[in-house]
Amino acid sequence: MKKGVFITLEGLDGAGKTTQIKRLAAKAQALGIETVTTREPGGTALGDAIRKILLDPAYKEMLPLTEALLYAASRAQHVEEVIRPALRAGKLVICDRFLDSSLAYQAFGGGLAAEYVRYINEEAVKSCKPDRTFVLDLDPQEGQARKGQMKADRMEQKSLDFHKRVREGFLQIAQKEPERMVVLDAMESPEAIFNAIWTNVAPLLSILR
Repeated sequence: MKKGVFITLEGLDGAGKTTQIKRLAAKAQALGIETVTTREPGGTALGDAIRKILLDPAYKEMLPLTEALLYAASRAQHVEEVIRPALRAGKLVICDRFLDSSLAYQAFGGGLAAEYVRYINEEAVKSCKPDRTFVLDLDPQEGQARKGQMKADRMEQKSLDFHKRVREGFLQIAQKEPERMVVLDAMESPEAIFNAIWTNVAPLLSILR
């Protein structure tokens, strides 16, 4: 039985997930809560190798189906090697992206059947689900502006229309699972966003103190 708490952050690149993960981890650790921060794709040696393939602009011809299978493969390893053991040890796990990203990017963005994407990922996670997911909602054009002159990876190089579909995907998924998913306006200040996250997460963490 899971003893820890599993939190995920979702949203388009540039939404501020990394900033909020750092703040949340620091706050939890200051309270004496053992915390693991991780990301997808990646989180393990095998996952990081898959990440390099997925994000490499050299593979522009990669099919959405190939993407979906590679993400699920990385996730299966990640759950087994990192996430589930940490939860069993009673830790807080904070993950940058999880299953919802596959639905948003490969189903809504890439056009794969959502039922298929969900199926292969449910096989990958084997009932390991987040206790709470925060979607940092951001207009894709603003996300691109925030990235500025940074070199774009393969996913970031996809069309604006693609990223608009991804954004809509996150919002639709959240609408269907309001008990788990909280949508936050990524245009708010980092302090306001963190306060909203902490207000929501703090009651969940009481079992870890």
